Formats: sequence, structure tokens, C-alpha cells
Amino acid sequence: MRPTNWIDYDPSFIRQRYNDIASFFPFFELLFLLPPGIRRKAVRRLQLRPGDSVLEIGCGTGRNLPFLREAVGPQGHIFGVDVSEGMLSKARQLCTKRKWKNVTLIHSDASSYTVPNAVSGVIFSLSYATMPHHKEVLLHAWKQLQVGGNLVIMDAKLPPGIRGRLLLPYSVWIMKRTVLGNPFIQPWKELAELSEQFKIEELLFGSYYICTGRKPLATVP
Repeated sequence: MRPTNWIDYDPSFIRQRYNDIASFFPFFELLFLLPPGIRRKAVRRLQLRPGDSVLEIGCGTGRNLPFLREAVGPQGHIFGVDVSEGMLSKARQLCTKRKWKNVTLIHSDASSYTVPNAVSGVIFSLSYATMPHHKEVLLHAWKQLQVGGNLVIMDAKLPPGIRGRLLLPYSVWIMKRTVLGNPFIQPWKELAELSEQFKIEELLFGSYYICTGRKPLATVP
């Protein structure tokens, strides 16, 4: 499908939209029927170990932080970057409440932020489709991933076949009015091009997916 009925929103517009919805963001998990357990499952695909470091791009209000903290333990480190200060405010409140000292939250465009050292894993969770420069961000994230590390993208997509075609007009309509996720892009193809070891699994009858790409030990020409 080609993005014939979608416009790439300016980052400042996206930032303001997410500032506006930060206080009730969990509502959208109900609205969009987010499969139970999908966040934990996506984090498991990173195959993190205690002491590892991980970068979440588009960390939002911190909905994945408990699972990432569980994976890397108190000895590891979590970097979360988001363009919306409103969303990050909620994430910081969570870190303060849980007394997590090993979480660094950064207000920045993901294409311009670089972690101090290469990380063990990178995750996009319900964020990739909202980025108008998603390929640029993906390539930048890939460079910050250690060799042998996993990059995971978890997001919604149109189900296959006639159901997807029927849902497309509604999907475009609702996305423009809520979370601004582009329903036309196919992130799994973009990640598969980078990785020699790639996997994708679908959930909720093909309406959600988790795709995983492992950075090869040797650089592919």
C-alpha cells in the first residue's frame, strides 16, 4: 500500500499532540485493543540480561519501563528518549515513585540523540509509525546497537486481506485524530533489510506485530 492518503506531520505538531494526550494515554490501549501482555513479550524479544543497557525510542509515559527494568536489573541501564515533554513528565513521575536510579530520560528527537555507549538492545513500542522520519531514526538506532544485539519494533498494523482494506479508511481517520500513526508504512520490511536474523510474529488476528532483528557480528557491505 502506498501512502496516498497520509501526510507526514511536522515534529512540532506531533510533540504538541502527545503533550495534549499524555494525561490519558493509557486510554488508547483500550481504544485500540492492545493485546494483553504484548509489552512484556516485546521486551523479552530483546533477550536482555542483568547488567545490560537498553534504549527505548519513543518511551512515552514509561509503560515499558517496568519490563525493561525487570530485564536489565538494578545493575543495568535504561535510556528513554521522547519528543514530548508531557509524556516524559509521566515517565519521570513513575521513576521517582519506584525509586529507579538507573533510568535516563531524554527530551529529544530520536534522530539527533546518541547514547554514551552502544546498547545491548533497542526497542520501538507503538512509536515507529508516528515518526515522519522513521527510516532515519531506525538507521541511527541501528548504529547505536551492539553487534549481536536485538532491535525490536512492536506496533499495530492493518490485518491482512479484505479486513485490512475495509479498515483502512477508518484507520486513517482515527489515527489523524489521535496518535498520528501512519497505517501505510511497513516497518518489518525496513528492519528485515538491516538484519540477517529477522523474525516477526502477529497478534490479534494480524492487527499487531512484534518484529525482531539481530545486528550481525560482521558488517554487511
